[in-house]
Amino acid sequence: MPTPDSTLSTLGKIRTKVRRVTRNPSEAQISTPEIDNYINNFVLYSMPAHLKLGSLESVLTFFTHPDVDVYETSLTDTADPLYNFKNIYTNVLDPVFVDGSRASLYQSRDEFYSIYPQINSRISIGTGDGIEVDFWGYASDYPILKNSLVVSTVNILDENVIARDNGLGEFLGDVNPLSSVSYDTGQVYISFTVAPAAGETIWASSVSYSAGKPISILFFEDKFVVRPIPDQAYKIEINVYKRPTEFLSTEQVPELSEWWEYIALGAGIKILQDRLDSEGINMLMPMFKEQEILIGRRKIVQNAGKRTPTIYSGAE
Repeated sequence: MPTPDSTLSTLGKIRTKVRRVTRNPSEAQISTPEIDNYINNFVLYSMPAHLKLGSLESVLTFFTHPDVDVYETSLTDTADPLYNFKNIYTNVLDPVFVDGSRASLYQSRDEFYSIYPQINSRISIGTGDGIEVDFWGYASDYPILKNSLVVSTVNILDENVIARDNGLGEFLGDVNPLSSVSYDTGQVYISFTVAPAAGETIWASSVSYSAGKPISILFFEDKFVVRPIPDQAYKIEINVYKRPTEFLSTEQVPELSEWWEYIALGAGIKILQDRLDSEGINMLMPMFKEQEILIGRRKIVQNAGKRTPTIYSGAE
């Protein structure tokens, strides 16, 4: 006997359902590639907003690097766990673990940086004479947090000059390419394109840190910021919701076969919305909501046996 997955919930069946509910049985009315676009648009973008399903919950695992505090989407290395992160995953959730130990997850910059403030220290690394463009000095505290060093002065053209480190030991701004910083030792070498004016101080402002095992993670603007800044590689595990899988072939099925009708109705509503067919939308909406409730019921039943966590959980 054929299994439901192989006969009832394929992309081909979803297409057929879409044609029926939108009353577009022929290719002349709407082509199959167009239907597939509506189906995938619903699956990838609308469905994750409507439902948070346990079958889409996953664990994201990546590793820290020594002295690196920010981890974000990679678009170059497909083997990187954070490759295309902001498009593959929709939400980041507790719990969070660092090398197996529970860590704190923050999504508020205000709360996170009130605990881990980025306090700048400023020191003079020289005074301009109107001729010299090269200056050496040391930050008052080190190691220096990458992307936190700012060198500033006023040049002989009476212009404010600002140079920032790029996280790679180099500088961006009105300086020559040989300008550099050693984050470990705090040594700064800056070569301006135009000499600082006579009597103008060359200021170096930076943030220092003490490395260690991270115990807190901020998730903000699709980036992970860890504190303390790692002193070595640590394994980070975070609960996430991933997007449903895009449909690419006729025999492909969704993660759960029961979603097929919900997907078809959602795609059908999108087609009718583009056609401004309010009557058709009103006819489909009750069926769509019914399917949404039925799908959500699985999660309710799954969670029914769970106890609400308290401060005494695990103490028995």
